[in-house]
Amino acid sequence: MAAHIGHRLRKGATSGVVMAAAVAALAASQAPEMIPPAADNTGGDHAIGAGDTTPPSGDDSATGDDPYYTDLPPLISPNKPGASTKLPIITGPAEAGIPASVYSAYKRAELSIRSTDPGCNLPWQLLAGIGKVESGQARGGRVDANGTASPPILGPALNGNGFANITDTDDGAFDGDKIHDRAVGPMQFIPSTWAIWGQDANSDGKKDPNNIYDAAQAAGLYLCANDRNLALKADLDQSILSYNRSREYLNTVLSWVAYYERGTHQIPDGTGVLPVDRSDNGDRGNRPRPGTQTPTVPTTPTPTPGTQKPKPSETRPGPVKPPTVPTKPPVTPPVTPPTAPPAVKVARLAIVANEKLTATTGSAFTGAPRVAALDASGKPVAGVSIRFEITGTTDTRFAGGGTTATVTTSSTGLAASPALRAGEKTGSFTVRATVVGRTLGAADFSATVTERRADTLTRVAGDPLSATTGTSFAQQLQVKATEKGALAPGVLVTAVIVTSKTDPKEATEGPSFKGADGKSVRTVTLRTGTNGLLTFEPGDLLAGDTAGTFFIQLTAPGGGTTFVDLTVTAPATPDPEPTPEPTPSGSGSPEATPSPSSSPSA
Repeated sequence: MAAHIGHRLRKGATSGVVMAAAVAALAASQAPEMIPPAADNTGGDHAIGAGDTTPPSGDDSATGDDPYYTDLPPLISPNKPGASTKLPIITGPAEAGIPASVYSAYKRAELSIRSTDPGCNLPWQLLAGIGKVESGQARGGRVDANGTASPPILGPALNGNGFANITDTDDGAFDGDKIHDRAVGPMQFIPSTWAIWGQDANSDGKKDPNNIYDAAQAAGLYLCANDRNLALKADLDQSILSYNRSREYLNTVLSWVAYYERGTHQIPDGTGVLPVDRSDNGDRGNRPRPGTQTPTVPTTPTPTPGTQKPKPSETRPGPVKPPTVPTKPPVTPPVTPPTAPPAVKVARLAIVANEKLTATTGSAFTGAPRVAALDASGKPVAGVSIRFEITGTTDTRFAGGGTTATVTTSSTGLAASPALRAGEKTGSFTVRATVVGRTLGAADFSATVTERRADTLTRVAGDPLSATTGTSFAQQLQVKATEKGALAPGVLVTAVIVTSKTDPKEATEGPSFKGADGKSVRTVTLRTGTNGLLTFEPGDLLAGDTAGTFFIQLTAPGGGTTFVDLTVTAPATPDPEPTPEPTPSGSGSPEATPSPSSSPSA
């Protein structure tokens, strides 16, 4: 809070009764749905529900129930015909102007929170009302170009002397006090509350309670906690009371909210009107708290000489009026302190295991990215939503086929991404982990996909492969791929027809492979099956038109290589058939040869 300036202009004007009347007068000139806030029937500033003699602890409020400005806004009489003039009119400095940076911070916080939590219905005028009461709009807008109060705004030490007693929680990091905490900044957060709700709304890399942009954003989130809908009167009251547990504080803030809803304008930074009255100055510190006054013992007046005796009519018995029973002050239920969303508590993401993630194409990664969500003291935060995202040129996917996945941290603050499975594309990429709804630094994991490997290729059968020109090889050819003695499925093996084992160059003639499109090629790339085997079926290998000895050179990533011999022969030439002797011409038939048994003629 800024130092006390000037003198108290309206002594006693902040009592509950007068304030309630003032707020009612202001509300009467507003929209008809404006409901005047309730007021307790005491003139002191004390915690609701804590009793009249018990000082507030401050543990359940944003400010530690520290002092605040009690100046009320100027009230403009409706001046309608027949309007009552009996309501008290409280005057004050012209307060319609709000410093430009402060106004900008309130509007930016409203837009940001309405986009992330539209159900809260946060009005910027509520932030302006609290900012006015807590710091006089950052001491009239005394902020630098980044919106940081200069000098810093600090409240008194919360040592229990008239307000909360809070021992140091931040080692003086925010408030410079290593004995007691102090409320800090334009919205007067105590360090323990800022450690949970602090924001970096101006993206300068710092969460500074003295920065109006950071403080306004944090205040808006705090007021919207516990799923409050500030369009409802009950939720609105609860949110303000959670900031400072005082009914008088509630009434003062609501009076400024109503005032700013009538209209306002921007003024240059540093030219705002500073408030005067504060809840801990004037005669407030000397006035006993309600309920602690020493009762006055009535004394019997001594009759003076010459006092006339009452007339008989005045002593005549009459009806006895019942004793007046003092009205009991309304009991306000205790304010439920807001529950901070888990994500708000996170100060950083820590990488649990930073080993490099690797996998071969088409296989699952053996590990998964893991992070720990930690608060400012290094303790784990449970229930935080962590978003894992695959970035870079890759076809690797999470289980289920997506490139993003959201995981909630466990009771130990840990979150691991779903299983990763590599595609067929090799190369490096990144898995990035971020806190959902926060702008904290990301945790990045490097990952690499490599080809499947085989250090050995072996011919399964030793039968030679042979064929004649113009045909195809009728034998089946199988090659087994292994990596460190284990079968290597899914390995890409390149097969090339060559003419020499010592100088393996693709042959220009001879055998070839039958391509998928029916054309013949002399180089193919095939993948081993789940059993690690590469199989060429009969007919897959064509002999060609050139006889000779050829080879299939097979190679695999990882160094595996082997050769398969191919023999192509020309077809055998058949023997020529014998040519018959020609038959002599002249006689139609050969001459008859006499039989040996025939006898000569006589």
